[in-house]
Amino acid sequence: RFSATCKPWQSGRFLPCLWERCQPPSRKGINTTAGQGQQVGAQEKQVLEDLEMPLARRETENLFQEQPETGNQYLEDALLRSYLKTHLPPKVLEEVNQDLERFGNRLLTKIRPLGWECELNPPVFRQYDAWGQRVDQIVTCSAWRKMKEIAAEEGLIAEAYERRYSNWSRLHQAVKLYLFSSCSGGFNCPLAMTDGAAKVIESLGIPGSLKNAFDHLTSRDPKKFWTSGQWMTERRGGSDVANGTETVARKQPDGTYRLYGFKWFTSAADSDVTLTLARVVDAEGHVKEGSSGLSLFFLKVRDEEGKLNSIQVQRLKDKLGTRQMATAELWLDGAKAELISAEGRGVASISNMLNITRIHNVIGAVASMRRMISLSREYACRRVAFGKLLKDHPLHMQTIARMEVQTRGAFLLLMEIVRLLGLAETNMASEQDQLLLRLLIPVAKLYTGKQASAVVVEAMESFGGQGYMEDTGLPVILRDALVLSIWEGTTNILSLDVLRSLTKSQGEVMAVFFSAVQKKLELASSTAKLEPAAKRMRDAVSSLTRFMQAAGSKGALTMELAARDFSYSLARIYTGTLLIEHAARPDASSTDISAARRWCNQELCPAATELENSSYEAEEALQDSALVYEGRPAHGSRL
Repeated sequence: RFSATCKPWQSGRFLPCLWERCQPPSRKGINTTAGQGQQVGAQEKQVLEDLEMPLARRETENLFQEQPETGNQYLEDALLRSYLKTHLPPKVLEEVNQDLERFGNRLLTKIRPLGWECELNPPVFRQYDAWGQRVDQIVTCSAWRKMKEIAAEEGLIAEAYERRYSNWSRLHQAVKLYLFSSCSGGFNCPLAMTDGAAKVIESLGIPGSLKNAFDHLTSRDPKKFWTSGQWMTERRGGSDVANGTETVARKQPDGTYRLYGFKWFTSAADSDVTLTLARVVDAEGHVKEGSSGLSLFFLKVRDEEGKLNSIQVQRLKDKLGTRQMATAELWLDGAKAELISAEGRGVASISNMLNITRIHNVIGAVASMRRMISLSREYACRRVAFGKLLKDHPLHMQTIARMEVQTRGAFLLLMEIVRLLGLAETNMASEQDQLLLRLLIPVAKLYTGKQASAVVVEAMESFGGQGYMEDTGLPVILRDALVLSIWEGTTNILSLDVLRSLTKSQGEVMAVFFSAVQKKLELASSTAKLEPAAKRMRDAVSSLTRFMQAAGSKGALTMELAARDFSYSLARIYTGTLLIEHAARPDASSTDISAARRWCNQELCPAATELENSSYEAEEALQDSALVYEGRPAHGSRL
């Protein structure tokens, strides 16, 4: 098997490098059954005849590689099914299982093709009509609009708020989003913000003025379903909204507000409504700076006549990935809005939205990893290289297995978070549960974002040159995955957020963390094969404890420099305990045990290791800058 797009003859010249790439497999090196051998032999004979024929005389060109084909995602996800079987009550499991199997079939036959259409037909900005009138119209394809209808029909937002399965409703929704994400053509992003907006409104008690909006955001009726944006990033960009928000809000006689400002990065700009931050102008015409000057507003993007709500679209953003979704720069020139937080409490009020969108980020990360591994393992069953299938090359299978372990860990961390969120939303969570949830959300978001980038790149490599070809769809998965470590807070920003959760709880959250880890490790005591993994985990917990004691006595700089490694340590330790817990089930498989063991063989507490290496000393911080800026002119000039 070889790529027939390679051209050994070109302009009468022979190209040795291309010939090496196009070499067909040696006949005696192919390991097949008798029937397969005859088929491969016939194909090989045809290949040799083609190679002997000048290129100009060939009637057709074929690529002798088979496309990997996956089936029902739900039925093929053994870890997902075993998790649901372990945790869901029997009656809930029966209904959820039926729904997910049906949904898996719909994903395969209807939704995935639509997702590819969304990729091929990205949104277009039409600023003026044929007569020179400014219309600022964002034109999306029919497949994108169909995705919105499907999201409503499947209850991808509604499921979490109807709570027909009580505390398990949020988990049911998360699993459907996980299955939907890699097929969605980017529509998972507006769903994240829609879910976040619904959560904010619910947390405010669903005030009468927002009841209609909440009903639309959580509707199963495609004709009524709304999506929401999240307009926070302004011209200065970044996560520093306290100092970067310039938009102002002027109160009107009727109690509404008019917003004036520039939103530099507005995802899902075609949404129906949005939440945004702004500074209220007082009677003297002044605004309060800092986070305490920010308030949260709700606004409809268009008025009753379908015209933009005093909003001008500057342009669509030219992004590396998520091209299927319209992201725009917007001018708010008196946009009518409703103040929905207490004045000056915008950041606190929108935190519920950020928690939800960060969880959606984790869902997207795990889904992208699972999708790439599913394709990789199928390809390994079809692709012949060096005389045998890829799956028969031990090194190739070791590489995919290592990615599988990372994906399993990330999946269980996701499930733990949505399990805790479900408890919190139904008033069943203890104070300890809520503290743990507050800690794990930023930890999971930052860690799975990094995992997704690494796993997707590695998985792309498993396809060889085909992984680099646009029409395979594989580069799309890579591009879309790279945003996951940036959107909703970069790794460093979220690492500092983890430290804030420690400070805010006065260290209590770490006591809860250690307690939860210990309880899960106790489950492994009856499984001898898990003892080595459990021991490594206990040693890691001891190392983390010593790190915190030592770092706590060294001052704020030490903890800031250690923030990323500390967050990684929390992620690896907690994920390891989840893998051990899953492997300690009575009906656990040998692969469950293997995944737990392999996870625990990595460096589990990098923060302790780097502390011993003096990586967090003030002198090292100075050397960091020296290393980065060595050779840079004191007064740099632009090229």
